[in-house]
Amino acid sequence: MAGDVLPFSFSHHLIIMHKKVPGASERALARFTERARRAAGIAGRLNVLVSSNREIRHLNHQFRGKDKSTDVLSFPADPAMNSALAGEIAIAAETAIANARRLQHSTLDELKILILHGVIHLAGFDHEGDKGQMARKEAELRDRFGLPNSLIARTHLGGNSHGKGARRSTARRSSR
Repeated sequence: MAGDVLPFSFSHHLIIMHKKVPGASERALARFTERARRAAGIAGRLNVLVSSNREIRHLNHQFRGKDKSTDVLSFPADPAMNSALAGEIAIAAETAIANARRLQHSTLDELKILILHGVIHLAGFDHEGDKGQMARKEAELRDRFGLPNSLIARTHLGGNSHGKGARRSTARRSSR
């Protein structure tokens, strides 16, 4: 199995790093995912995938109908499945690395910002039309965790790849 990427599970969260990110470990991401899940009031397990921009573009096209890469996607679990899974988050590694470099903070902090954004979406927030509720929640949690500017704040300041609009799929809802 040389060369295979094995998943890492901590506190029942599954972290899969198809694409390695310097300065970030599965254990650190799992710990943060647990903290973010609790802070957002989500019950259940979360899966986080860190993969290539190409793979995230494919997922964005498949579930949102947008044929472009994006930084983070959130997929709430299907309630009909009655599982302990709350949802899944997919992150574009190359975009996270570029954002961290451009914004002059660590790649680990960038991944945490993206996980936090995805977790808040999974908690039921949607910045597309919530009159700033998600932005306020994200800013509150970002401050609590000592993270740099939130994803929504960066978008409003300009220069982020964060896409808009969620599309319903028959399989799952994907939101950004």
